[in-house]
Amino acid sequence: MKKAFIVINAYTGSLHELHQPQRLKEELLALGVETEIVRNSPKLIEREGDFCVYFDKDKYYARLLERKFRLFNRAEAIEICDDKLLTYFALEDFPQPKTLPSLLCYTEDAPPSEELLHAAETLGYPLVVKECFGSLGKQVYLAKNNEELLSLSRRLQYKPHLYQEFIAESAGTDLRVIVVGGKAVAAIRRVSESDFRSNAELGGRGEAAVIDESAATLSEAVANRLQLDYCGIDLLYGKEGYLVCEVNSNAFFGTLEKVTNINVAAIYARHIYNEIYKNGI
Repeated sequence: MKKAFIVINAYTGSLHELHQPQRLKEELLALGVETEIVRNSPKLIEREGDFCVYFDKDKYYARLLERKFRLFNRAEAIEICDDKLLTYFALEDFPQPKTLPSLLCYTEDAPPSEELLHAAETLGYPLVVKECFGSLGKQVYLAKNNEELLSLSRRLQYKPHLYQEFIAESAGTDLRVIVVGGKAVAAIRRVSESDFRSNAELGGRGEAAVIDESAATLSEAVANRLQLDYCGIDLLYGKEGYLVCEVNSNAFFGTLEKVTNINVAAIYARHIYNEIYKNGI
């Protein structure tokens, strides 16, 4: 019997987050793989199964489970994608917005370092400030002057964060490309008319988009570099072409499936099936 399990975060209660594992479960069941959705737990290492789809960002348990199971995605890929600075450095030779790391602070009640103004001098205003760990655009901010930059730095001083060039041509708009098994399979243009961030969760809308050759080539190269079985790559529209903004190892595909009529869950399930059972088809 073919058997697998899908891991979700131990604490999540969001219906939005539960939609994705449920869709993938449906498609794996259609391929004859008995699949269960389970919350992350130390007990999972005792389970039996042919593979594990990991819809969590807990990098420590990903590495623990990978000792026994083939993970989709692999633990190292999840870890790199979850940390925006690790992503930036892993893709340093790819077209990306100019980016500088914040200085890490371990001293209680320390004033913001004046060195952060170097970021403003280098990147110009407005500039984007991002926490290294975050989802759905909620940990991304825009600083328009020194005062706003200092205020944000005080708030984030004890959290890893980065400063990034603001791409005016792409304000409120980006292209999310879904890559499965090394191939760009679907895309959605995300647009916000009220925010510099395009996330649907912050009021943006999704429109079906054609994947042109440039977007496909860049996205597939990114997925290959990070060794991702599945991902969503957010591309910005720069003056001279696409720029890689972020890579999401567990990118939500619910809205994309709805507006494009592309069954992403089925494509991902088939990729996993071929990887694990390729001799049994």
